[in-house]
Amino acid sequence: MDYFRGVLGMEELKFVIIGGGSSYTPELIEGLIERYGILTASEVVLVDIEEGKEKVNIIKELSERMVKKSGLNIKITATMNRREALAGAAYVITQFRVGGLDARSLDEKIPLKYNTVGQETTGPGGFAKALRTVPVILAIAKDMEELCPDAWLINFTNPSGIVTEAVKTYSSIRCIGLCNVPINMERYLAEELNISIDKIYCEFIGLNHLSWIKKVYVEGVDKTDELFNQPLFQESILKNIPSIKGSKELINILKLIPSPYLDYFYFEKAMVEEELESMNKGMGTRADKVKEIESELFKIYANPEVNIKPAQLSERGGSLYSEAALSLIDSIHNNTGNIHVVNVPNMGAIKDLSESDVIETNCIVNKSGAHPIASGSLPEVVRALVISVKEYEKYAVKAAVCGDRDLAFKALLNNPLVHGADMAQALMEEILEANKKYLPNFLPKGE
Repeated sequence: MDYFRGVLGMEELKFVIIGGGSSYTPELIEGLIERYGILTASEVVLVDIEEGKEKVNIIKELSERMVKKSGLNIKITATMNRREALAGAAYVITQFRVGGLDARSLDEKIPLKYNTVGQETTGPGGFAKALRTVPVILAIAKDMEELCPDAWLINFTNPSGIVTEAVKTYSSIRCIGLCNVPINMERYLAEELNISIDKIYCEFIGLNHLSWIKKVYVEGVDKTDELFNQPLFQESILKNIPSIKGSKELINILKLIPSPYLDYFYFEKAMVEEELESMNKGMGTRADKVKEIESELFKIYANPEVNIKPAQLSERGGSLYSEAALSLIDSIHNNTGNIHVVNVPNMGAIKDLSESDVIETNCIVNKSGAHPIASGSLPEVVRALVISVKEYEKYAVKAAVCGDRDLAFKALLNNPLVHGADMAQALMEEILEANKKYLPNFLPKGE
């Protein structure tokens, strides 16, 4: 079977990575090298903007050294011309950050002034990022419709669920949203249970960064009940989210295993206190820590002697990023029918949501795309939270597309981490002011 998959995969493919100057890119390059013959990359184009030119060139040179070491024939190029890059692409991977880490820092710090969670994908910070990101992803989608209409867009750009919702609502391109949290949760459970990853199957339900494992099967046998009251999840499985005391007890009560991002909802006060304490001690937010990590990483990347993905990348927080992305692309390109946890339109998989709502769930993936596996109704204990966040996400997409302040207000009003109309109004005004450089459609006419 592997032989035939290799033969099928020998078609030469052009990959375009938008946000090519990201520190995550070497992991993707490593993955493409490892999968050569199953996914035969003939060319990888790294796309970035002028402000990222220095970083993308460092990544390009490191990638070239990695390819040279492998002995493979993969052309690596870097460009600031997105349209030129997209022509003829088979797979487009998006991993960009509008405004860079400086914008992320504001996303984390502004909400803390209102004593609510400061985080880049959930709460008001995630809303700010969505406003900046949605117009850009739709511009990319429009270019793809013209230049590579048969290509697949694999979106890693956060907030991934909202970004995918925007593409699915306003574009005709083939798009699947992706996150590395589900694959990390599965790997964590497999290690805790001391079994190989191919023997475990986890049934996910919910939205991106708002999902739960509903069932755990080991070699086809339901082992969910046996997991509860065991010493699981003593520390966070993600380096960018601190562990909160009480998580284990909550799991045993809910009889569901939540994504680490649910701590921002279930333990909001403790998370805010921890963030404020970090600020008060002069340690800053996660964005400030990432700036330090990235500074060190790019010094390593620029070393002409380095020709492998450095181990220090694991500190960045994107564990199994390449594995999630490239195993998904393998399933599409080689028509494997393997199951992946991805962000796609619901299509009736969750009874409580509309067919077009983008959810994060198990899907059978083949050449025709990702097909959600029916999971029935949401567990009653999480139903209201999921519906509320989904309404927030849809309002956020509309606000970003239309530049409509009323829609922006309604989005924040529906976000469970925003408490009351006064807070929603104040946050909206400050977020729009802080991000006006990136939100021209919110400016009054003539400005």
